Amino acid sequence: MPKTAARSKPARAPKQHPNIVRIPEIIARLDEAYGVPEWRPHHDPTSELVLTILSQNTSDLNSGRAFARLMQAFSTWDDVIDAPLPKLIEAIQPGGLAPTKAPRIQAALRDIKQRNGSFDLSFLADLPLDEARAWLRSLHGVGPKTVACVLMFALGRPAMPVDTHVFRVAMRLGLIPERAGKAAMTPEKAHVLLEAAVAPEDFYAFHIGLIKHGRRTCAAQRPRCPACVLRDLCPSAPKPQPERPPARRR
Repeated sequence: MPKTAARSKPARAPKQHPNIVRIPEIIARLDEAYGVPEWRPHHDPTSELVLTILSQNTSDLNSGRAFARLMQAFSTWDDVIDAPLPKLIEAIQPGGLAPTKAPRIQAALRDIKQRNGSFDLSFLADLPLDEARAWLRSLHGVGPKTVACVLMFALGRPAMPVDTHVFRVAMRLGLIPERAGKAAMTPEKAHVLLEAAVAPEDFYAFHIGLIKHGRRTCAAQRPRCPACVLRDLCPSAPKPQPERPPARRR
């Protein structure tokens, strides 16, 4: 009889932490601690895209200042595309990494204009979600976080932005593993896992709740674990030490 090819072993799905099924409870506790977030449109989609690029590796305060200066320096997106690079860099300097972000912004805006004929991206609200995501993802220098921010904040569509706070808190809670196979977990990979784990109608509350928790309680360097409303669910929190009975006097 001819030899049959050896069957390959099916890939094992990563073991899920029990907190995955507690995500609704996690959201409810964060809502109670920080208030129930209410979605409202931030900017038009193109402005949201530019602001998200400016927000990379900096604070909301700095990116907001950079965006305001950009709007003051240039009247239209065409002016931004045509601006001499040093002038654009100077305008967005408060956001940090301006020499990197300036050409990235110009390239993305140029792609939008060439592909769409204008800077109006409102049509993305009517496309199937996967098509809208793919359209944005194909723009020069636009990654998963920027795509998700445009879809969620500008268009109110179910997408999961994973910034540094969401990534850190989700990993500490065990909602995403530290590794994806042999490679380390990344925010890009976390987008996929968290979108699969969280109900679409809860994306906004989950995102905002984890950001607030990451800023106010679950800080990167000195997390305030004793004050954490999720402490009993958190595998990363230090466990309380049992009290030792007083030593007997001899």
